[in-house]
Amino acid sequence: MKIIKAMNYEEMSQLAADRVIDRVRSHPHFTLGLATGATPLGLYNKLVGDHQKNGTSYQGVVTFNLDEYIGLPPNHPNSYHYYMNQHLFDHIDIEEKNIHLPDGTAENLVKECIFYEKQIRQAGGIRLQILGIGQNGHIGFNEPGTSPDSRTHVVRLTESTRKANSHYFKSMEEVPACAITMGLATIIESEEIILLASGEHKSSTIDKLIHGDVHHQFPASLLKTHPNVTVIADQAALKMARAPRVY
Repeated sequence: MKIIKAMNYEEMSQLAADRVIDRVRSHPHFTLGLATGATPLGLYNKLVGDHQKNGTSYQGVVTFNLDEYIGLPPNHPNSYHYYMNQHLFDHIDIEEKNIHLPDGTAENLVKECIFYEKQIRQAGGIRLQILGIGQNGHIGFNEPGTSPDSRTHVVRLTESTRKANSHYFKSMEEVPACAITMGLATIIESEEIILLASGEHKSSTIDKLIHGDVHHQFPASLLKTHPNVTVIADQAALKMARAPRVY
């Protein structure tokens, strides 16, 4: 696991964007795994800016998002479909047929999970996966205790995760209790993984990721078993990290 220390959120976002842009330009038919939430917003802003200024094309890029809330239709302002359209897809030249997110309104959620895995396999797997990290160590919506062998599945969100996401909703009661998420085994099969972290509130989590053991109660620790993981974190997120390896 490589650790890159950024001065601030802006630099973290730019460093991540530079890597994504390099991969997309080098491999026009590229499969990209995407995350949502506050952390990757800067990355997506940089990608949009580069596309508009430099014309980097996404016409051959295929994307798979990590997760989606159950019960929210794609046009709901708090759905991840809506988030991705608003912050990235509506502003680049990606083909709609190449965009994939789990359907949280599917009549049969088990079949939807199986279908999502099939789509990933048919695309040849994910070349580069972007991740954030929850304060309890979750990646995607894989909460503590998730099996390392898990594939795309339905998960009941912990109270801490729902609370962390509640500021996007009018009340805690509106935050969905369940989601569909790409599983840990699926994430780990990605050829390359970039994990982004920003802010002092993530510092103890990043310290645990860097220095802790691999354990099923801290799902992100499984990344330590992957041969090509880069953590890009700002100074605040690395505040508690004890002498991390910085590249």
